[in-house]
Amino acid sequence: MTTKTGKDKNKKPNLVEFAIESLIRTAGISAIVFVALIFFFLIREGSPAFTRVPLSELFGRRWYPVFDIYGTLPLILGSLVITVGAVVISVPLGLATAVFIGEIAPDWAREVLKPLIEVLAGIPSVVLGFLGMIAIAPLVRERLGAPTGLTAFTGSLMLAYMALPTIISVAEDAIDAVPKDYRDAALALGATHWQTIWRVVIPAARSGILIAVMLGIGRAIGETMTVMMVTGNAARLPLGLDAYFKPVRTMTATIAAEMGEVAQGSTHYHVLFAVGIILFLMTFIVNAIASVVIIRGGPRRGKRLLG
Repeated sequence: MTTKTGKDKNKKPNLVEFAIESLIRTAGISAIVFVALIFFFLIREGSPAFTRVPLSELFGRRWYPVFDIYGTLPLILGSLVITVGAVVISVPLGLATAVFIGEIAPDWAREVLKPLIEVLAGIPSVVLGFLGMIAIAPLVRERLGAPTGLTAFTGSLMLAYMALPTIISVAEDAIDAVPKDYRDAALALGATHWQTIWRVVIPAARSGILIAVMLGIGRAIGETMTVMMVTGNAARLPLGLDAYFKPVRTMTATIAAEMGEVAQGSTHYHVLFAVGIILFLMTFIVNAIASVVIIRGGPRRGKRLLG
């Protein structure tokens, strides 16, 4: 009887462990399947656009669906211009804030700032878009002399604000995960506090910081409501030095604004899905580049820190 009871006790944990492993395995496989299904749906609905519209016209310079002109180049460049502007603003500011919170701020300030930054990430995008229309756009028009406040620069400012909480939070977690021994070793060798941060802590946390930047870029390039409210929605090529102070239109705003008005199965309908495919590929390329950099940089960083 004692032996049977012991076997029963050993079986119960094994069954629980098997159930948990099965759930984790199912969740991982489901994530891959869902992404594949989304991509398959985009391909199914968007591929007819590449046969109905010649590539030279599909990547043309003019977007006038009313006249059956479906040039997506203004939409692609509009998204890139706003995203680049947001990254230029948010990455240095976000990284500096993460370093301040993780390495310089006292404990009481860190306990206050970290939750506040995370709360900022929960503000609805429509609220931020309304704030941009009411407060930021008039300032851009009056202070910078723009013909209208609804410009690419306004969109970059708002997207930078939206990306900052993600960049700061993830980068600060990466900095905090750097072992304390690294800091102690650098200080013992005579490095100053700033030299320790710049030459030891940040290189050791580079993978996490790069992930934070990629997440911020993903937030910026995939945002819809805010850019639709503050960029002017003019499908024009953002070329020239003054491109940031003129209205533009993004791919996400175009899909959101026009998808509800098109007839299902029409050329316009399939072209909007083709725009979604282009956006999907852009985000995939950004993430793939980040993954390659992280994988190649890991061993080299370890050799530098050990050597």
